[in-house]
Amino acid sequence: MSLTKRVFIPSKLSIIIPRPTPSRSLPKPLSTRHKSHQAARRIHQNAPKKAQAAQAVAPEPPSFDSSNPALSFPCLDAIESRSANLFKRSQNSGPEPSYTTGAHINFHSNEPLLLDWGGILPEFDIAYETWGELNQDKSNAILLYTGLSASSHAHSTAANPKPGWWEKFIGPSRPLDTDRYFVICTNVIGGCYGSTGPSSIDPANGERYATRFPILTMDDMVRAQFRLLDSLGINKLYASVGSSMGGMQSLASGILFPERVGRIASISGCARSHPYSIAMRHTQRQVLMMDPAWSRGFYYDSIPPHIGMKLAREIATVTYRSGPEWEQRFGRRRADPSRPPALCPDFLIETYLDHAGEKWCLEYDANSLLYVSKAMDLFDLGAENQARLRESRNKNQGRLERFLEKGDRGQGFGADACNLTLPETPYEEQDQAQAQSADPVKPTEASSTSAPPGSDPPQDLIKGLKPLQNTPTLVLGVASDILFPAWQQREVAETLRRAGNRNITHVELGEEKSLFGHDTFLLDLEGVGGAVKEFLG
Repeated sequence: MSLTKRVFIPSKLSIIIPRPTPSRSLPKPLSTRHKSHQAARRIHQNAPKKAQAAQAVAPEPPSFDSSNPALSFPCLDAIESRSANLFKRSQNSGPEPSYTTGAHINFHSNEPLLLDWGGILPEFDIAYETWGELNQDKSNAILLYTGLSASSHAHSTAANPKPGWWEKFIGPSRPLDTDRYFVICTNVIGGCYGSTGPSSIDPANGERYATRFPILTMDDMVRAQFRLLDSLGINKLYASVGSSMGGMQSLASGILFPERVGRIASISGCARSHPYSIAMRHTQRQVLMMDPAWSRGFYYDSIPPHIGMKLAREIATVTYRSGPEWEQRFGRRRADPSRPPALCPDFLIETYLDHAGEKWCLEYDANSLLYVSKAMDLFDLGAENQARLRESRNKNQGRLERFLEKGDRGQGFGADACNLTLPETPYEEQDQAQAQSADPVKPTEASSTSAPPGSDPPQDLIKGLKPLQNTPTLVLGVASDILFPAWQQREVAETLRRAGNRNITHVELGEEKSLFGHDTFLLDLEGVGGAVKEFLG
């Protein structure tokens, strides 16, 4: 009598922490006489009761090895090992690194800072470093804005001789010529390299802010940096210079303080975040927040979410370089063609991404990544968005006044701002005609966010950039950049022209000049550095 094989799915499953899979093959499940010995392995292999009864009287089938050996997963072994080491360290001092790139100068403001969306920082620090000498009338200062995860350490100093992230661009006779200019670089608020951010201590309760830290905007970051300029007695910058997120801040500084910025250089930036870059940053935040160790931001006394951070960095790295460059560097080559293919990093491009994630996952605070990247998503210099933020600031001015008068705590970021709910029905694709007719009451808002590449800039953005009509501006883009595509810099340049600016320098580096993608601003001293040096003149 033959037995029919049936599958039993238990109604309740225990949560099992994954362990490294043994390299030997697994035996076939044994009869009920060996049930206690094999219970852990047979959680989803147990046969129904009738089949078990049949097996009890049937001859025991001979055991045999699996057709193939189980794969090994050294990449998962490494992650588990790091988690174990971090857990041991957390028993003593806590696993959170110091997040510093060395000695820097600290500016402390005791004056509260009202943020665009209603949050209040009762006081704040800004880490900064300088190069060159400030002249007598303080007219030669250049404020250098950073990208998302950069520190204030753009160039080596006597106190910190480690090479900075723009080492070759700063110095005597270099693009930011320290024989002529006084260069200042800061770590933005929300960051973790010395400036106040989610990992900082909230003076109200002596605990880390974590996700009690208020939502930020690019404008908030710029306002905080101009507080630093005030403390240095710098009334007007010779220039503001920035790349990537720094390019966004450089433009924002001219909008917020048009009388205090002499000229603007915006490299690989944009005047408003577009859907592709928002989608990529959203994906990074999601994989980070899905890491159980993230604990909704309150992980500072435990293991940091290094797994989510590693994956987030790998996703980001995909957007920082270009396909043609990777074709040249890696092609389809595998790390070790003599070995069988693996599910862990195997191709050279995979090992490169894995290394980028491993190197970074404990070098930057996870909450800072969430807050700063969200500020990038919210960036929009269109007139409508600027008006909305002004309205928000005016609405919340009373909170700041109460804070100053009574020292009220917990009144900064209103509870009404945290009641985000997801739509009841999921998003459904619509054709263009349906999308345009869906909300005919708001044509300006639709046109300000959905203009295709190469089209005329929307009137809302032209109106928003009007304050820059008299400011000489360098706009530089890179054809191989997929994160901030060159059409976005063309949009900035054309919008400024439509706004009345007759002093625009627009440079676009073609793929024949640079295949480095978005990271070109870090690597191309001749193309990027040459354009900056000539513009500053």
